[in-house]
Amino acid sequence: MRTDNIVRVEAMNALITALGAVDAERFISMVKRDTFDYTKWQQKLWDGLSIEEIHAMGVELEKAKL
Repeated sequence: MRTDNIVRVEAMNALITALGAVDAERFISMVKRDTFDYTKWQQKLWDGLSIEEIHAMGVELEKAKL
């Protein structure tokens, strides 16, 4: 199992890679200041999309990485 510190570093690196340093910091600030419920957010994130649509989005995202 990875330590909490390793998870934090990897998560921050992932955010920076995906969003850039400035927007990664903005995201962290938003999460910290809001009464943010990650579980509720995740439950609503894919509302109205079928599993096929979500899969197609993932395939396109993976293609964009190549």
